[in-house]
Amino acid sequence: MKIIVDAMGGDNAPGAIVQGALEAHRAHGTDVILVGRAAEVLRAVEQCGEKNLPAGVEIRDASEVVEIADNPARVFLKKKDSSLAVGLRMLRDGEGDALVSAGSTGALLAGATLIPKTIKGIRRAAMGPVIPTAGGRAILCDCGANTDCTPEFLLQFAYLGSYYAKRVLKVENPRVGLLNIGAEPEKGDQLRRETHTLLTAAGEAGRIRFVGNIEANDAMLGGADVLVADGFSGNIMLKSLEGTGKLLLKELKKVFLSSTKTKIAAGLVKKDLAAMKKMLDPGEIGGTPFLGISRPVVKAHGSSDAHAICNAVLRAKEYAESGFIADIQANIESMKVE
Repeated sequence: MKIIVDAMGGDNAPGAIVQGALEAHRAHGTDVILVGRAAEVLRAVEQCGEKNLPAGVEIRDASEVVEIADNPARVFLKKKDSSLAVGLRMLRDGEGDALVSAGSTGALLAGATLIPKTIKGIRRAAMGPVIPTAGGRAILCDCGANTDCTPEFLLQFAYLGSYYAKRVLKVENPRVGLLNIGAEPEKGDQLRRETHTLLTAAGEAGRIRFVGNIEANDAMLGGADVLVADGFSGNIMLKSLEGTGKLLLKELKKVFLSSTKTKIAAGLVKKDLAAMKKMLDPGEIGGTPFLGISRPVVKAHGSSDAHAICNAVLRAKEYAESGFIADIQANIESMKVE
């Protein structure tokens, strides 16, 4: 298994990106190709204590870097030798099994759509982050790639999320819920009502396990394994979850440091608190898959440290090994609206 890593993408590039990729190589036996300005990437490798490139680690030179301020729609015309463009062409041409980047989300999505392209028949690629719930975890599809959606888009998001949950999360019969403001079928705007009709039909045909509308609070309590949303509402839910996690940890810290009694209590539950912090840390997941692209692409957070990049490489490896893309290609006809 060979993972292409955009070594120049992200706030902490190339140092943390290279370090994380090397950690993934050592921990998981994954071969990696580091794409970026060769001299800078090699220097980062040396700073990680490696005098020579380890066996299974390559560097592919790319002279340009996609910046956050670059226009995603035009950057691949202006910067054809950027690490992101070179990496995506390598992925398209089969030089690697998956690609990881912590760079610009918009540029990565645009490039993935233009270069390896979407799976034939998929209308729009979607971002599918895995989020923690009381029941374990769920996939939220979409969380920001498509702010304006049609019912057909959301129907396909349901299939994408369901197949990903089966193949990667190992959920035998994933429950699919439509994120909405109420549980009743008539709740929500026209998009949600029309999507509910399509998902109900897909459920009755036995193609997905649709459990109906689901409110955000019930979703967090484990009411579904797949949460279907347009990118606008999905992104709000994801950011609210991240913010709530940070607030909860901050307030708990204040409580436990408030007196001698609570400091003693903190010592007694230290391991449990560490486990909760780990559950709420996006870096433990590592990255978000772009579902619907013809080759595996994983987006790591822009501020990812080495640990998060290591986990993103592992997610990319799992994605590439899962058979998810083959499932979508084999069942694409059932995902279309007549």
